[in-house]
Amino acid sequence: MPNPTVFFVSDGTGITAETFGNAILAQFEVKFRHIRIPFVDNVDKAHQAVRQILHTGEIENRRPIVFTTLVNMEVLNVILEGCQDKTMLMDMFSIFVNPLEKELGIKSNHRVGRFSDASKSQEYRDRIEAINFSLAHDDGQLNRDLESSDVILVGVSRSGKTPTSLYLAMQHGLKASNYPLIPEDFERRQLPPALIPHKKKIFGLTIQPERLCEIRNERRPDSKYASLANCRHEVAEAEAMMRRAGIRWLSTTNKSIEEIATTILQEINPERLIY
Repeated sequence: MPNPTVFFVSDGTGITAETFGNAILAQFEVKFRHIRIPFVDNVDKAHQAVRQILHTGEIENRRPIVFTTLVNMEVLNVILEGCQDKTMLMDMFSIFVNPLEKELGIKSNHRVGRFSDASKSQEYRDRIEAINFSLAHDDGQLNRDLESSDVILVGVSRSGKTPTSLYLAMQHGLKASNYPLIPEDFERRQLPPALIPHKKKIFGLTIQPERLCEIRNERRPDSKYASLANCRHEVAEAEAMMRRAGIRWLSTTNKSIEEIATTILQEINPERLIY
């Protein structure tokens, strides 16, 4: 039997529906097939979505799972009526918004694409600036203006610095620089000179040597750079350096980008978790 199919139906990008849905689906040891149907903002598109969903159910001979974030009641009713009894449907807004309306004693805006105003906000512009900053300061390629960094990530090559920097910039608007620790640093037994004035902003990332070896072999197979012995040496030296310098650090081996970023925020900028 094929993997269960899950539809995320939205009048916007569908990212909210998918994020909500994935958080719930992650509780089950099942591999799901994901289909996002965005911009369902009129009745015609709603009917098209219903046909696609029901057709999938007929082919697979099982009820599809449907998550919706639709605020237009006319559009939502088409989905509800068309999918009734033939799908397992969860209308995320009715589950959460309706009880909140009762609790707060006010009606919600019920506006389509509520996040579409984000591009006009200062928060959005700050986020774009942070992304540009993080790209310019990736992998130690630019030493200038490091004092403007909210956080400077350090670690051996391929320990997760770049994706974490970009996630912090995109999701939290942090200007995140990252700097590799290389053999020359280990020989000197101290941090790169450019980082020393900004020690309070530094956060270290490490990784299990075995996992690092796997990652590096995908990039440069059978090289000294990717060998397990070299990975063990570099990780041990980097961790020793971070301990000597009194730098906060964590292992990325078994953590998601989200977990890594949240831990860093808790350590260096906990107010960013309050908004």
